[in-house]
Amino acid sequence: MILITQESAKSGSAKWLVAALLLLSIVPLAAGAVRLVQLAGGAEITPANARFFASPAPVVLHIVSASVFAILGPFQFAPRFRRRRPARHRVMGRLLVPCGLLVGLSGLWMTVFYPRPEGTGELLYVLRLLFGTAMLVSMFLGFTTIRRGDVIRHRAWMMRGYAIGMGAGTQVFTQLAGTLIFGQPNELSGALFMGAGWVINLTVAEWAIRKRRTRG
Repeated sequence: MILITQESAKSGSAKWLVAALLLLSIVPLAAGAVRLVQLAGGAEITPANARFFASPAPVVLHIVSASVFAILGPFQFAPRFRRRRPARHRVMGRLLVPCGLLVGLSGLWMTVFYPRPEGTGELLYVLRLLFGTAMLVSMFLGFTTIRRGDVIRHRAWMMRGYAIGMGAGTQVFTQLAGTLIFGQPNELSGALFMGAGWVINLTVAEWAIRKRRTRG
C-alpha cells in the first residue's frame, strides 16, 4: 500500500510538472505563431520586423524547432513516461536533440547576422551568445553521454539544455516583474531582466539535478 501511494504521488507530481512546463511555453509559442502568420501573410514591414522579412529562413527555422522542443520536451522529464514507454522516449529524444541544436544555432545566427533591434546593447548581445552556445554544448553532451550509456549525465545535460531553451517563457515573467517594480526598462535593465530568465531556469535545473543525485 505504501509503495502504491508513493507511486501515485510521483505520478501526480510528474503530471503537474509537465503541465507547468507546457504553460510556461504558451506565450513564446503564441508569439512565434503570430510571427509565422505575419511572414506568410505579408504583414506590413516595420523597423521592428524588417530583419525577419529580409531573411525569413532563420526565424522560421527557430520558431518551428523551438515549438517542437517546447511541446515534446516536458514529457521526457516524466519518470512514468520514460519507464512505461521507453521506445517513445527514445524516438522523441532523437527528434528533440536536433530541434534543440537548431534552436541554438538559429538563435546564434540571428544574434550575429540580423541587425540589432532598437534597445539591444552589448550586454544582451553577449548574453545571447553565451546562453546560445551553452545550449548547444548541453544538447551535444546530452547526445554523446547517452551514446556511451551514461543515463545520469545524459539527463543532467538535457535538463540544462531544456532550461536554457525555455528561457523565453521565464523571460515573460522577469520582464513583467522588472517593469512593474523598476519601471520601463532601459538598455541595461532590459538585458538584466532577460538574463534573469536564463539564470532562474538554470538554477532550478541544477537544483533538480542535485536533488536527483542525492536521492540516488
